[in-house]
Amino acid sequence: MSADTLRSARNTLVLVAGLLLAWQCLYWFAGDVAMRSPLQTFLFTARLVTSDAFWPHLSETLRAFAAALAIAISVGLVTGFWLGFHRPSGDVFEPMLVALYSIPKITLYPIVLLAFGLGMPAKIAFGAIHGIIPVAIFTINALRNIKPILVKTGRVLDLGTFDIARSILFPAAVPEIFTGIRIGFALTLIGTLLGEMFAAQRGLGYLLMNAIGLHNIDLIMAVTLLLVMFAATVSGILLAIDRRLHRRA
Repeated sequence: MSADTLRSARNTLVLVAGLLLAWQCLYWFAGDVAMRSPLQTFLFTARLVTSDAFWPHLSETLRAFAAALAIAISVGLVTGFWLGFHRPSGDVFEPMLVALYSIPKITLYPIVLLAFGLGMPAKIAFGAIHGIIPVAIFTINALRNIKPILVKTGRVLDLGTFDIARSILFPAAVPEIFTGIRIGFALTLIGTLLGEMFAAQRGLGYLLMNAIGLHNIDLIMAVTLLLVMFAATVSGILLAIDRRLHRRA
């Protein structure tokens, strides 16, 4: 095991220990009225994940999130390649993307409900809306940062537009594109959960919103813990891949 790996593992352990200590201190300060201790939360979470009622909610969230993420990445990449490769279109539409990105997405949720109705389609659409624009913007910037000599070489070799994009532009832009995908992952997860919280009958977002309404602190803490663990684990893996891609670039 390399020194960098050992250092990273040590830093991770120190961070986790520090967070648990801060959590315990906050519990001592706030008391049972506002939250639960780490031990209480871990024990309740273990009971929750072994209950049959929990798995339909988890399955619903994972299916909605997977579909939303697939749409966000595919549409974001296609849009980014189009606007990044075709400069006139990029000059016109990129400011629109940036303006849309600055709009609080929750204001668009009534429109999403009218267009897709209640249920899975609305959750997928709302999650995808959060992820498409960051993937597209990072892809545009990645393509614009490519050295022009690479494109000219492709033209000299008589490559078509598709071949240039596949063989030259995409490999050169992968590190920055992956950064956009990593950010799109986090935002798509947030959008999917928000969609479940406001207009759904199943899912972890619905479970969390229902627990808030009932002031079920145990369930609130357990669902929040599961979401944080999932997001932190996947984000950590994506960040490690992102750093390796940038080092190779």
